[in-house]
Amino acid sequence: MTSTVTSAGQTTVAERLVALVTQATGVTAGDLPVQIRAWDGSTAGPDGSDCPTLVVRNPQALTRLLWSPGELGLAQAYVTGEIDAEPAQVGGPGSGAGDALTEGFTRLTALARRPEVRVRLTPSSLVSVLRGVKDLGVVGRRPAPPSTQAHLRGRVHTRDRDRSVIAHHYDLSNEFYAQILDETMSYSCACFGAGPDITLEDAQRAKLDLVCRALELTEGQHLLDVGCGWGSTAIHAAENYRVQVTAVTISREQRDWVEHLVRNRGLEDRVTVRLQDYRDITGEFDAVSSIEMGEHVGQRNYPSFIRMLHDRVRPGGRVLIQQMSRRGRHPGGGPFIEAFIAPDMHMRPLGETVSMLEDGGLEVRAVRGMRNDYARTVDHWIDRFHAHRDRIIALVGEEVFRVWHLYLVGGGMAFRQGRMGVDQILSVRPPDTTAPTAPAVPHAGV
Repeated sequence: MTSTVTSAGQTTVAERLVALVTQATGVTAGDLPVQIRAWDGSTAGPDGSDCPTLVVRNPQALTRLLWSPGELGLAQAYVTGEIDAEPAQVGGPGSGAGDALTEGFTRLTALARRPEVRVRLTPSSLVSVLRGVKDLGVVGRRPAPPSTQAHLRGRVHTRDRDRSVIAHHYDLSNEFYAQILDETMSYSCACFGAGPDITLEDAQRAKLDLVCRALELTEGQHLLDVGCGWGSTAIHAAENYRVQVTAVTISREQRDWVEHLVRNRGLEDRVTVRLQDYRDITGEFDAVSSIEMGEHVGQRNYPSFIRMLHDRVRPGGRVLIQQMSRRGRHPGGGPFIEAFIAPDMHMRPLGETVSMLEDGGLEVRAVRGMRNDYARTVDHWIDRFHAHRDRIIALVGEEVFRVWHLYLVGGGMAFRQGRMGVDQILSVRPPDTTAPTAPAVPHAGV
């Protein structure tokens, strides 16, 4: 084990931090997947230069963890800069792993999955941990939450609260998102197909075309796009399939962006943008799309959301939902996402959504899984995020940058490890609910 000492027989802060971890979890110091460097400059942990370093810059990070043990406390400490991650030493076996946060997460996740690793506080070890915490001087009042943490009021999924939630995430500024997304401004999973060298923009256009073909759009039809984002589906459908589009969002930033895009593309006669809650949509449409918006609806309101989809599409019309799907017992968000990224968001397993669509009177025709595509999509977003680091910090500040760094890295890992997926679900409103349904035939595009 690598360690530094201040004088003979005196342990360093880093060594005491490692001791706390081993006492609480049973993990030996040599098995730690990261080195630890403490605020006094001391280091401890496994030998060698092939692992990243967890830097504890401020003892307040431990105070946060005492008050909020687990994911939320760690996220708060990272966002505020009280802890950080550094890559393996240059020239070491692990130095080519790239993003230190990704590398550290991967190693910590692998360690946490080992069956012998768990929090195991016996009475004697609990006493040792408490004594160690006290000796480090980190016992104190609960630190204030970071300024970037969401502070919401009101009952969950009321119109006012939903607007506040969407504004918290999507109204950071259009220019901020332009630093991360491709030219289509698609903030959803792309479709890379079999091409290893396909660009993000081409993969997003392939996804948009996949959606339009699955809906069997033809000239003159009217498409409703619920949760239109920055208008990628609406613009693609209007320009390439010559359909009328009603695009709906509750984000003012997105509405302004899409209206500007529509004017610049000369599509005023084909695309209408509404600043409108999904619960207030009226009219009948030939087809409906909703790309990764249903996660914001909430579990209790999802049947009402499906009823809206059913009632807004004409009999015989098609509905395509693209959703982030929770896998098995894995949570579909977690404390960090709930506090910093998308409060009130709910992700459900694919099978649950299919059942709810069918219970709502829609006939599910086809499903396409795209989990691997989302892992590649996020990789591209991370590359752009780092390439535009200085501009992003100038736009939104260091703390928001760190929030999004954590978000993108964690999201990419969740898709890569199979804890989350993404699925396109194509359904049809039967022409006559009393007549026998036609056999389900997979669509060529899904």
